[in-house]
Amino acid sequence: MNSENLILALDGMNKSEALSMVSILPELKWVKVGLELFVHSGPEIISELKETGVKVFLDLKFHDIPETMARACYQASITGADLISIHACSGKYAMQKAVEASIDGSNNAGLSIPKILAVTVLTSWNDRALGSDLLINQAINKRVEHFAQLSNEAGVGGCICSPLEVEQLRNIFPVPFELVTPGIRNKDDTLSDQVRTMTASQAINSGASKIVVGRPITKALDPISSFNSFCN
Repeated sequence: MNSENLILALDGMNKSEALSMVSILPELKWVKVGLELFVHSGPEIISELKETGVKVFLDLKFHDIPETMARACYQASITGADLISIHACSGKYAMQKAVEASIDGSNNAGLSIPKILAVTVLTSWNDRALGSDLLINQAINKRVEHFAQLSNEAGVGGCICSPLEVEQLRNIFPVPFELVTPGIRNKDDTLSDQVRTMTASQAINSGASKIVVGRPITKALDPISSFNSFCN
């Protein structure tokens, strides 16, 4: 894989820390702005990051009624974000409205149209928890496939799934449908709150478009070497 396939998650950072991390990684192409950084620094962090030359995945995972989803995606699209996440479980109509609004917003702002990505099942879930907490007695891989199909029918540009489901989905949904995978770890990394994981090379070889990596790089003693190890 190469640096175009890696999205660096700037989780656990404030604005100055995020910009500093980006500045030491000249080969970095993509960053992820999640809830913590966005709430701390506001939408201005997106334009500040883009000024450094990176592309931005705005990962706020919108999930609400269709009108609210549409309005949120309209506003997200005018920030200049290149990827925007929503939840597939919001339903097909809400996803369609989100896609339409992101097109309208970016066109009105004179910006490139962002790609909407639908979250299937978060990587922190396993089959046991899905059944006990949500009373969903369906294997995760089957639920992920259903949400991916729903997303595709809604015109969404791709899905976010764990690396364990990538090969299954890629066999059904060819490129250019994006499959973006968090839950990436090196063999010796601790799993933390991720339970459905793979290494970077395993995920890419299985058909992932991009992988999302955060703490294994940002919390490393040598972030530059860690970043390079993922890209080589």
